[in-house]
Amino acid sequence: MADGTVRGDVRRGLVVDIVLKKDQPTGKLTRGVVKDILTNSPTHPRGIKVRLTNGQIGRVQKIVGPVQES
Repeated sequence: MADGTVRGDVRRGLVVDIVLKKDQPTGKLTRGVVKDILTNSPTHPRGIKVRLTNGQIGRVQKIVGPVQES
């Protein structure tokens, strides 16, 4: 899947892996569903900044895919 540096690839409702600000030194990833896209520019080298549905904010490192309905 896409690496999350292009804003056009990131959409609300996608499952993504983000790196939180506090986790940047370790690179620990957090998985969640995109609620809001916070980066305005079309691309960002460190990843598009998003807010997840649980309120956490970070930069997209990997787009996992659409939400899986159970």
